Amino acid sequence: MAITAQDVNKLRQMTGAGMMDCKKALQEADGDFDKAVDILRKQGQKVAAKRADNAVSEGTVLINISEDGTNGKLVALACETEPVSNVEDFKNLAQSILDKAVADNIADKDALLAATLADGRPVAEHMVELTGKLGEKLEISAYENVSADKVVPYIHSNGKLGVLVAFAGVNGTDVAELGKDVAMQIAAMKPVALDKDGIDAATIEREIEVGKEQARAEGKPEAMLEKIAQGKLQKFYKDSTLLNQEFVKDSSLTIRQLLEKTSKGLTVTSFKRVAIGG
Repeated sequence: MAITAQDVNKLRQMTGAGMMDCKKALQEADGDFDKAVDILRKQGQKVAAKRADNAVSEGTVLINISEDGTNGKLVALACETEPVSNVEDFKNLAQSILDKAVADNIADKDALLAATLADGRPVAEHMVELTGKLGEKLEISAYENVSADKVVPYIHSNGKLGVLVAFAGVNGTDVAELGKDVAMQIAAMKPVALDKDGIDAATIEREIEVGKEQARAEGKPEAMLEKIAQGKLQKFYKDSTLLNQEFVKDSSLTIRQLLEKTSKGLTVTSFKRVAIGG
């Protein structure tokens, strides 16, 4: 049957797919719109399968903080290239995913992918469909759901890096400004853990061995290697754990000291740092 421009435009409005893709789908479906929609969805599945191994280094990070400030949710939707990350359909899908996470207080990424959006179809299906339209792999590279006395957010200016900081012992203290400082510290300094006890045994062992090898290469006596390595390990703790890091705005204070100075008993219980593309 003849496919009119009105038919093509109607299918495009229904699916958001390109004009030529809509025309081909309608031709293949003999003008049946339901079949044409299925054809376009299958096309998305084919594109998704073909690009499954592609790297995703662009995208957007979105954060929602509850009205009382006790919960924060972060969604990172990634794609392959910057132009796609700026497409309205991509941005709208990211916002819809975050809105769903907030509405249902979704626990983890697997549950989020399975959650259904307004049309009753799961998030994962929407992502495959948009992959077919945009021609790029899409991926929820991270989803975080954090609760605490207060949760403070930060999103970097590029929109690709986000931080959630969970505070305890707030006791009425306004931690908005302090929280932003701590979140920006996390964004810039990339701590790997909150404190020393958050470092796994394998990492500690590796740091000690690296320290020994460095000392050995510098010609230090074998009897001194363990002591030197332990010293380097302490520096690793100072550089790589949040509470022991020097505050970037005042190097005379560690983050732990900054928190205590602000309000006795105030501390950070956890943090999440999510960066798309590194």
